[in-house]
Amino acid sequence: MTEATGIVGEFLALKEETDADVLTMQCGDFYEFFDEDAELVADELDLKVSQKSSHGSSYPMAGVPVDDLTPYVSALVERGYRVAVADQHETADGHAREITRVVTPGTHVETGDDAAQYLATVVRDSEGRGASGNTGSSDGDTYGLAFADVTTGQFQVTQLDDADPGAVLSELYTFSPAEILPGPDLRGDDEFLDRLRERTDATLTLHATEAFAPGRARHRVREQFGAETLDSVGVADDDAAIAAAGAALAYVEETGVGTLAAVTRLQAYGARETVDLDATTQRNLELTETMQGDSSGSLFETIDHTVTAAGGRLLRRWLQRPRRDRGELRRRQSSVAALTRAAMARETIRETLGDAYDLERLAARATSGSADARDLRAVQETLALLPRIADAVAETERLADSPLADALAGADREAAATLAAELDDALVEDPPGTVTQGGLFRRGYDAALDDLIEEHEAALEWLETLPEREKDRTGITHLSVDRNKTDGYYIQVGKSETDQVPDDYEEIKTLKNSKRYTIPELDEKERDVLRLEERRHDMEYERFQDVRERVADRATLLQDVGRALAEIDALGSLATHAVANDWTRPELTEGRELSIEAGRHPVVEQTTEFVPNDLYMDEDRQFLVVTGPNMSGKSTYMRQAALLTLLAQAGSFVPARSATVGVVDGIYTRVGALDELAQGRSTFMVEMQELSNILHSATEESLVILDEVGRGTATFDGISIAWAATEYLHNEVRAKTLFATHYHELTTLADHLDRVENVHVAVAGDPEDGEDDVTFLRTVRDGPTDRSYGIHVADMAGVPEPVVDRSQAVLDRLREEKAIEARGSSGSGTKQAVFDLSSGSFAAAEGAMAGEQQASADGGATAPTDAVTDRFGEDAEAVLAALSELDVNETPPVELMAKVQSWQDDLEE
Repeated sequence: MTEATGIVGEFLALKEETDADVLTMQCGDFYEFFDEDAELVADELDLKVSQKSSHGSSYPMAGVPVDDLTPYVSALVERGYRVAVADQHETADGHAREITRVVTPGTHVETGDDAAQYLATVVRDSEGRGASGNTGSSDGDTYGLAFADVTTGQFQVTQLDDADPGAVLSELYTFSPAEILPGPDLRGDDEFLDRLRERTDATLTLHATEAFAPGRARHRVREQFGAETLDSVGVADDDAAIAAAGAALAYVEETGVGTLAAVTRLQAYGARETVDLDATTQRNLELTETMQGDSSGSLFETIDHTVTAAGGRLLRRWLQRPRRDRGELRRRQSSVAALTRAAMARETIRETLGDAYDLERLAARATSGSADARDLRAVQETLALLPRIADAVAETERLADSPLADALAGADREAAATLAAELDDALVEDPPGTVTQGGLFRRGYDAALDDLIEEHEAALEWLETLPEREKDRTGITHLSVDRNKTDGYYIQVGKSETDQVPDDYEEIKTLKNSKRYTIPELDEKERDVLRLEERRHDMEYERFQDVRERVADRATLLQDVGRALAEIDALGSLATHAVANDWTRPELTEGRELSIEAGRHPVVEQTTEFVPNDLYMDEDRQFLVVTGPNMSGKSTYMRQAALLTLLAQAGSFVPARSATVGVVDGIYTRVGALDELAQGRSTFMVEMQELSNILHSATEESLVILDEVGRGTATFDGISIAWAATEYLHNEVRAKTLFATHYHELTTLADHLDRVENVHVAVAGDPEDGEDDVTFLRTVRDGPTDRSYGIHVADMAGVPEPVVDRSQAVLDRLREEKAIEARGSSGSGTKQAVFDLSSGSFAAAEGAMAGEQQASADGGATAPTDAVTDRFGEDAEAVLAALSELDVNETPPVELMAKVQSWQDDLEE
């Protein structure tokens, strides 16, 4: 293809300069896309494609008006594309264009999503040193992470010492970043990058290696936050964290989005400040979305009554990052308690907050230069709400005496009132959506601007009254004055009266039903109007830029007020839900107690008549084996325990009559698993990986929820794994644990392990005793259950009656330790089968040919004792006698397996 020249050649040359996925270039009043980029945006955004010729070749072209660019860029960025924007500016030789910014998923300021939008950087330093001074060990590497939300100015860093990739992935999962910058040491780790892609929807971007260099990164962080900040927040020795932070700052700066001025605070957080919630636990507990990926039915959606976007983001963060600091949690609880007892003030505050805009994001828009007059008016209106909310708190005794008043203390009310007054004095109440066409300022704000506006409006008034004057002068009735880009101002006369126009009318265009004219006075006034209009627009835009810059200079004030209002909103949401659902304030302790009286599942109770249950765990009762029928509520009971603990450590009230919660350092769950065949992992492999993570990560201060372990493999393998895991959790980890299982053999551990206790979900009715109705009471009681009622559940699920009946017959034979016939198709007879305890499977008995044995009335068969003796010798009768006397339900698995081994030895001899 011939090399392009002109506009297309300039576009392609600029595209070579950037590593962005898409480029758009300003050409006059439009932003244009050419070549492959035009085809891409046509497919993604349904834009019309035309052709542009250049140097004998034709190139696809698509474009959008200058004022409409933002929504198209947003749509591309939300699809994961990085978009470079080349703006046009005047030069002595005409026009020049250069890339002024690159909009990426993690640096997009104009997002329409209320959720936090994080840019994450992650650095691995295998030889790094943490604040503790310990070098990386064989237990794991040192990882530094930084999370920047350019839409709000939030910037957080942490360092994970001796960590494995799973801990890093969990941290990333919690923040759910839109874009991730992996450090140099991670770029070649295909396994880590693949897991990143599996666990997140983030765009992975390779940023310049030198941005992660320790010296450069440290200098960049100090330049942004101040020389002493690293020491004051406690990360001065955390090289990996600093490298991540410096690279994030450099990336935001290089994209040109202009939001760094809003990033004024460096927040460091450590592992001991929050409750460890790995990605599996967050998914299993359905904190922000259900297993199906829906927000409806999640814990957040259930308790979210916030009325502001910032309040919703904060409440979500409290749930995803529960705290361990009892002082902070009690402060939140006391605020919620005060709001629950001050109903009128609570509703007044929430109604007032309903008019608030997102100040954190408005601050970022102001610093980036993208805020328009409506944004600044939104700043003014929101700042003006602060005194009303503060007065509502101060004038209500319960609120004034609570920590709620402290939440407002960080917002400078005087400075907020001053800025609000400045903006109100400057801007009209309902400004236009564009900042370059005038109409932004009140009269009296600027004398020079007032004079110019008055002169401009006088000229416009002359034009507006011209039609009436000309009608009076000429006697023409069908006469109007209008303006367009082609003809400028003109006088239009209907064709029926064109013969009456005076001699000073100069015709400029003929239309089907009219003609257009101009006159010398109109030409002169048009020149005056255009000159005054241009001067007015330029002056208003200059004044607006000054106002916007003053707002940007006070970004920290906006953030302080915005965060204070967000906290009031989040606390009000918790109080509103507590009152509406009869939740109670939990007592937080340092001990290992978890005592819940009449507890309920916070989500399930919204959709069903929930049966409350008690739960009690303490130093001597740390491991509960939970048994009971399928579908009886075991999983709900255990998740309920985890969610109540999490809510308590988020500072919320909980759904219970009373609750005492010993603060935990982590919540770990294994609640069912799905095949991940695309990643080469079966259900059982996923189950074992989740179990492994728990056994490695949990401590004696953790809460562990296990809903079935070992069910995806052979019976004896499964029992053995579950048995060993129970011993390990009890003896080594010593975490508070709830373990639901259908392996009733595990219930015998309560007789041998001092902190293990049995509880079960009660059932009314027993089909095996001839009772037709079986009712799952959903009530948890002490002690083990005696069966699983699986066949009854199959019947409830609509399994065909012949299958249910046959299942019951087989179960009866198994319990009687009798052989079971394997029924073939019609006419093929039956085949005898016996259960082989050593393999945990059924095997055909020798000599049992179809039709040779006599079936019993209930579908069983007479065991061929002679055949067994012929095969195994005289010792077989002794083994059979021992088997007949053995009570399998009362024999511990280890003892049972020992007996089986002994019998096998006897038979082999």
